[in-house]
Amino acid sequence: MEYISTRGGSGAVDFEGALFSGYAPDGGLFMPQHIPLLDGATLRRWSRLSYPELVKELCSLFVTAELVPRSTLNDLIDRAFSRFRHKDIVHLSRLKDGLNVLELWHGVTYAFKDLSLSCTGQFLQYFLEKKQKHITILVGTSGDTGSSAIESVRGQQNMDIFVLLPKGLCTQIQELQMTTVIEDNVHVFAAHGNSDEIDEPIKELFADVDFARKCNLMSLNSVNWSRIMVQIAHHFYAYFQCAPSLDTTPLPVVEIVVPTGGGGNITAGCIAQKMGLPIRLVAAVNSNDIIHRTVQHGDFSLSESVKATLASAMDIQEPYNVERILWLLSGSDSHLTKTLMERFSVLKSLKLPVDLHRKLSETLHSCSASDEDIVRAMQRCWEENRYLLCPHSAVAAHYHYSQLDSCVSSTPRCCLAPASAAKFQDAVLRAGLVPQLPPEITALTAMETRSTALQRGEDWAQVLRDRVTAAVQRW
Repeated sequence: MEYISTRGGSGAVDFEGALFSGYAPDGGLFMPQHIPLLDGATLRRWSRLSYPELVKELCSLFVTAELVPRSTLNDLIDRAFSRFRHKDIVHLSRLKDGLNVLELWHGVTYAFKDLSLSCTGQFLQYFLEKKQKHITILVGTSGDTGSSAIESVRGQQNMDIFVLLPKGLCTQIQELQMTTVIEDNVHVFAAHGNSDEIDEPIKELFADVDFARKCNLMSLNSVNWSRIMVQIAHHFYAYFQCAPSLDTTPLPVVEIVVPTGGGGNITAGCIAQKMGLPIRLVAAVNSNDIIHRTVQHGDFSLSESVKATLASAMDIQEPYNVERILWLLSGSDSHLTKTLMERFSVLKSLKLPVDLHRKLSETLHSCSASDEDIVRAMQRCWEENRYLLCPHSAVAAHYHYSQLDSCVSSTPRCCLAPASAAKFQDAVLRAGLVPQLPPEITALTAMETRSTALQRGEDWAQVLRDRVTAAVQRW
């Protein structure tokens, strides 16, 4: 299994190469050269597997045994999930009127990103220990990625992690989960800008090829293939939990509703479809609706500004994983993908070719939820089930309720829940509900914090460059 850039300008690499690269050298994103197709017999056999067993089976398709022996791969994944609070790692809550909520948030930071990042951290450590090498991880976060990435590598001697967060645009709990980690290899920057603005200095450092090579820069955002790979398992597990029976031919369809920001989870769903999983995908977004407009009208263009919403981790205008989806749906046409993404990079506006838009709208459905929609979904779910949704999960529940009220479809449906409501007290209070805070969350407010402020007008890229250089020289 080799990986190639969506833009076609870089040579093929193995899993280790993709893992340590983040962006491909030509600015594209790594994707498998071939997507394995599973038959019905394999799907029926996999339907009996636990979530960790599914992750192992899926990863073994994309990571060769020559690179990581299967027994070692299994051990790494078991180690990754050892700190999760739920015995099943993920859990399906079956609620009233067919509202199935797949809880992906039982990891250390109460967010779905713990699933993929805990595995990615183990994969990194495996290769680094073999090669006695140091890496520098750069992460821009809109809320949950930063804390999950920090937890996956904290205290490791051969990794330094630099996290940029948008000051005041994460919840207090999200910010504290990052700033309370006092480790020599953890460097947190609170930037006075939005989620898209904090990505710019990171892109600038990666674009400096000599600097990136010298400092062994890599990303743990969902540009990294390893995260997408693990997230494919969410869709398989959701399907097996919600499909009525696998004894029929063809296999039944399950609709999976994916709260969508940067697009990593929805990309994983598109790959699962390509692998033969009979799912209908819905990208559910907040008022930052570029993906919704792209699916509905082929309009991949920025709005005037990022809107601050209750579902703050999805307050993203440039969902970089759309590049992977366009590449996938264009038949791996790297020339077309490169042309489209370079045009978007310059103009920040793109009209998809008619044929590509048709394929996209056949592959994905979409919806957009306002803050009012989010609040109503949270309230209704509580009133009917005594179950608290986080605002991101409520975006998916809003779609479910809209379909239920209009009697549109009887297809089984699963809503992915990316985070615990405990992380979003303000949204819970806005819905007139009472937050339920576990002791680990409550304890954060009394802990020491450490971060570096990045003010508007400063050269953020230079500040970051200087700190990275100092960390590399210490190693």
